[in-house]
Amino acid sequence: MEKNAKIYIAGHRGMVGSAIYRKLQKEGYNNLIVKTSAELDLRDQLAVTDFFNRELPEYVFLAAAKVGGIIANNTYRADFLYENLCIQNNVIHEAYKTGVKKLMFLGSSCIYPKLAPQPLKEEYLLTGPLEETNEPYAIAKIAGIKMADAYRAQYNCDFISVMPTNLYGYNDNYHPQNSHVLPALIRKFHEAKVSCSNEVNIWGSGTPMREFLFADDLAEACYFLMQNYSEAGLINIGTGEDLTIKDLALLIKKVVGFEGALTFDSSKPDGTPRKLMDVSKLHELGWKHKVELEEGIKLAYADFLAKHS
Repeated sequence: MEKNAKIYIAGHRGMVGSAIYRKLQKEGYNNLIVKTSAELDLRDQLAVTDFFNRELPEYVFLAAAKVGGIIANNTYRADFLYENLCIQNNVIHEAYKTGVKKLMFLGSSCIYPKLAPQPLKEEYLLTGPLEETNEPYAIAKIAGIKMADAYRAQYNCDFISVMPTNLYGYNDNYHPQNSHVLPALIRKFHEAKVSCSNEVNIWGSGTPMREFLFADDLAEACYFLMQNYSEAGLINIGTGEDLTIKDLALLIKKVVGFEGALTFDSSKPDGTPRKLMDVSKLHELGWKHKVELEEGIKLAYADFLAKHS
């Protein structure tokens, strides 16, 4: 990507989009186009058409999506399916119509079958049933991957799809019900520490295994792949390392400085038993994560304290 190229970052105020925005600024890109959801509703086909015709971006990072944790995904099933399909349909189609040089579509590791072999290889897509609680979101993301591939096959568009593992970092969502597990635990432990609670109760059994990538590392990978990768299908972005939710909780407890006990509520859903990315394809291209989990949690907690306490 040329330094003066016009680059549109969809979803620049979210955790992923803001990390990509910071990375591009750091690399000296000064022609970045961003719009808040109030300025441009990506679900509105006419508004997106007008925007692309007016701005004519050369490169697009499609990081805008309706996102949330297990409860949000399961509660707002129609919203997650409809709104994500609208966003990606509009942006991908207009990118084709206006001759965008390259587009990156960001998906999620929940696209893989619930009981797929571990670690998750790219070719496991569509080989089995999805996790029920976030099936609508996953189906929307799978449609986005297939859409990027279809425009590549039919119109020779350089559209690529990347699948990040679980993310955390600056500008994360700490909502009590709608957040993902790592930020939710940061909030829980912080509030327990402040209120001098004796214990923190954690949803689920604590046994599922999860992998976590710092969002600024994801931005580094996205920047690297925009320059060095162009093929159909998808590529995983992750660390290739995972741990149990219990061990994650113990790590967050240590970083936050909470002194009490942990209890686990097995009546709450666990989700997929394990979700570890096979990142050998990414490693072979020459990219590897830099921020280890404890260091990243310290950075995220400092960000949480600055914005929420």
